Amino acid sequence: MTDITACPQPGVHRVLCLGVGRMAQGIALHYACRGTPVVLLDCRERTPAAFASRQATAWQELQEGWDLIARIGLRAESPALADLVTIRPLSDPALTFTAQDLVYECVPEEIAIKHETLRAISRRCDGASIIASTTSTIMVDDLSAAVVNPERFINAHWLNPAYIIPLVELSPGTRTDPAVTATLASHLRNVGKQTVTCRPSPGFIVPRLQALVMNEAARMVEEGVASAADIDRAVHYGFGFRFAEIGLLEFIDWGGCDILFHASAYLEHALHDPKFAAPPIIKENMAHHRRGLRDGTGFYNHTGRDTQAWREAVLRRLAARLKDMP
Repeated sequence: MTDITACPQPGVHRVLCLGVGRMAQGIALHYACRGTPVVLLDCRERTPAAFASRQATAWQELQEGWDLIARIGLRAESPALADLVTIRPLSDPALTFTAQDLVYECVPEEIAIKHETLRAISRRCDGASIIASTTSTIMVDDLSAAVVNPERFINAHWLNPAYIIPLVELSPGTRTDPAVTATLASHLRNVGKQTVTCRPSPGFIVPRLQALVMNEAARMVEEGVASAADIDRAVHYGFGFRFAEIGLLEFIDWGGCDILFHASAYLEHALHDPKFAAPPIIKENMAHHRRGLRDGTGFYNHTGRDTQAWREAVLRRLAARLKDMP
């Protein structure tokens, strides 16, 4: 069993999730596994009866997720979920806040809703509390205007299912205090996450890459290139298998960017589609002899690296994955 349960992390005494949907629930489950108290805040105005109904539905979904995490071996026996997670309306006047609260905004991807929610929470919570939006599409600077003390605001994009996928993409804005980025990154690593940082850009890293690949897969079905099942099989046993152990840019350096350049030129011509053209950086790297391992530099500096040992390490990881393949 891979037990992800740990003690609550210093500095954050409680996590607040704005919203009661899938992302908020996933984050709540992740922290609950580590013994950190979480409050899910329903941000919609509802009658008491309507809130009770939504609360019951969300609680059932949370309990199902909690039980699933145990079944798949991601947590050992731990306190009951009800001892760690509560669901309350954001409008509850009895809510109190401290500087040790960490706030995640998880409401729907509509900028007006996010503005309204961020405005409400930032007026009420402690001015030192970090507030992070989990948006997968909206740039941080398009949201920060709604936040009181925007220097404590940042985008922190968790990937679903949040209690399993290790990555959280951090995207600080022009007004984000660098100390906030560093503090949140350190905290996330302490609770079992890996972080990357990117500048404000539509789609961040993963959603931007994902959109291209998913659209191309759909396009191939549309064009009759292959069946949906065969495309997914190719991803599972080829594309995804390889890139689980080596990064995209590492792989360009592994083979040499000239291979990508010539393959891209062929696809652009054969498919009559400029989207397959290699970007200028590939042409520049070729012109300046930065093709990758063979030149000692590419997207990475390989000077002094034991390239044979690195290649073998990658191949060993891939070989190990073969043992778990269905």
